[in-house]
Amino acid sequence: MTERNIYVTFNMHRLFEYVRIDGNSPFAEWFSGLNKGAAAKVSVALERMEAGNLGDHKSVGQGVIERRINFGPGYRIYFGRDGNTLIVLVGGGTKSRQNADIKNAQKTWAEYKTTKEKKG
Repeated sequence: MTERNIYVTFNMHRLFEYVRIDGNSPFAEWFSGLNKGAAAKVSVALERMEAGNLGDHKSVGQGVIERRINFGPGYRIYFGRDGNTLIVLVGGGTKSRQNADIKNAQKTWAEYKTTKEKKG
């Protein structure tokens, strides 16, 4: 019998919270308003995303991706991808505010890209 090495590749991601020039983070502002149960569910989703499991997600346009969490009012995490491994958190919300939250996330993602380009 021949011995073989088996290599498993994990698609690990780095999560980065976008912080504006004024020090405010749209994601942190949303997250800080969650109750303990919702914060726990969102935290688990973030850990899974970091491990490479993006879960129930879809593009919502202009480079923004929505990660859905089937809990409570239907929590959402909004993010963009910068390269293959970097996930930039740009906001959060719920199903009932989805349209407004998506527009805010798209605006924040555009702001992130512009800021990154200026920094070179």
